[in-house]
Amino acid sequence: MPEAPDLEIICEVLTRGLVGRQVTEAKVLRPTVLRSLAAKDLPSDLPGRTLEEVTRRGKFLLLSFGERMIVINPMLTGALQLSAPKERVLKSTHLVIGFGEEEELRYLDETQMGQVYYILPEQLPKVPRFSEQGPDALSDGITLAEFKARLGKYHGEIKGILTRGSVVSGIGNAYADEVLFAAGISPFRKRRTLTDQEVERLHASIGRVLSEAVVVLREGMGEVIHHKIRDFLQVHNKGGQPCPRCGAVISQLNANQRSTSYCRHCQPGMLLKN
Repeated sequence: MPEAPDLEIICEVLTRGLVGRQVTEAKVLRPTVLRSLAAKDLPSDLPGRTLEEVTRRGKFLLLSFGERMIVINPMLTGALQLSAPKERVLKSTHLVIGFGEEEELRYLDETQMGQVYYILPEQLPKVPRFSEQGPDALSDGITLAEFKARLGKYHGEIKGILTRGSVVSGIGNAYADEVLFAAGISPFRKRRTLTDQEVERLHASIGRVLSEAVVVLREGMGEVIHHKIRDFLQVHNKGGQPCPRCGAVISQLNANQRSTSYCRHCQPGMLLKN
């Protein structure tokens, strides 16, 4: 799942390479992920429009074409690829937007779980889950007081609360593991069991972990924006490996196409319902 740090780099790359350029062609190869709220056919309506801005909000990517917008919620396996038109089209490609003879922007999605909306700008609030997001974990910042207030509305396991996006947006499965490891909090702790000190550590870890990830990804991704880089993470998907902090074996649980990775020693807390 692309998360705030990944999408931040994608925004930078697309802004640098495509903003100000005119769409010459648009093709829908697999329509299952496309939703048009603009009551227009994207392949015939988008060509001739200029990409004016690329922005991110939480785990949504927004491409502005003046009187039209494309809003992408990649979900678990969605990705964007910059490629030359002559480059082989991958089987998972759903949408192709051409910018002249040298470059295409392609939307890929192996499981077809992502959602791509073609809308009028004023229809943005109608995009499912977009308006339900909390403050952006990376761009907006959120004060400790606001974080505590928003967190206090929930009672479940802390990892699930972080990933749902309504307290802060932009954190998915991978970075939730990293943030909780940095804060020394078990992903299975119920929100009401967290002390004030732990909430403060959690708040500080969100900004630090995501900002540091952006620096690493900016260097590691380059222009290859459809590849996820996760090897630098401390615990996520590192089950069975030694903890970088204490040397104990990292635990990992896999369920529903998601994994939870943590160190039992550094993040104490029993996997029990409280």
